[in-house]
Amino acid sequence: MSELSAAFVRLHARLAPVAFVPEVRLHQADEPIGLWELTEGEFRSSQPPPFWAFAWAGGQALARHVTDHPEVVAGRRVLDLASGSGLVAIAAARAGATAVRAVEVDERAVAAVALNAEANGVRVDAELGDVLDADAGDAEVVLAGDVFYSEAMARRMLRFLLRAARSGARVLVGDPDRAFLPRERFHALATYDVPVSEALESVRVKRTTVWELDPNPPGTRRRGQ
Repeated sequence: MSELSAAFVRLHARLAPVAFVPEVRLHQADEPIGLWELTEGEFRSSQPPPFWAFAWAGGQALARHVTDHPEVVAGRRVLDLASGSGLVAIAAARAGATAVRAVEVDERAVAAVALNAEANGVRVDAELGDVLDADAGDAEVVLAGDVFYSEAMARRMLRFLLRAARSGARVLVGDPDRAFLPRERFHALATYDVPVSEALESVRVKRTTVWELDPNPPGTRRRGQ
């Protein structure tokens, strides 16, 4: 973890409970628009937007689901993709996962994951890198919150998740009805009304679903059916 990145996280985000998962505390920005502009959130530079500073709806729903259903991850190796703040990874670690790997392309997000895991008294291996053209390694469960926010990201993410599922991993995603979620590849497990930042989402509550990926082509029978 870069000390400079860790200092940035501490300076611009305050440790506080997550609205929909109050069992977990995260470093969160009080004023999202100012921080977004500070880090050039309109992609005017190579620095990614500060996704790590907010508890997004998909991640909150997925973390709530894992917290309420620890059997999903207990005793298993977990990979959290595009981890952001580390909320989902931390929820998995708290729920009894044997190992949790959180992957991010933003160095500040990696620092935030490490700081947040420490604040919650759990171990999460935060990793900097883009793994979407590789595989899920030894992960038995793959989790991804709010990752279908752009067409390009959705295509790459789906290919990765399908490889993971076809290798035997259970794949769950949290999504608040983003435009690029390929719904025909998933079946719903649970739906939640998640409180969110009105400044970011233009609403105060987002209806959000936890989905499980079906590795079979659309229209075919799922395994065990």
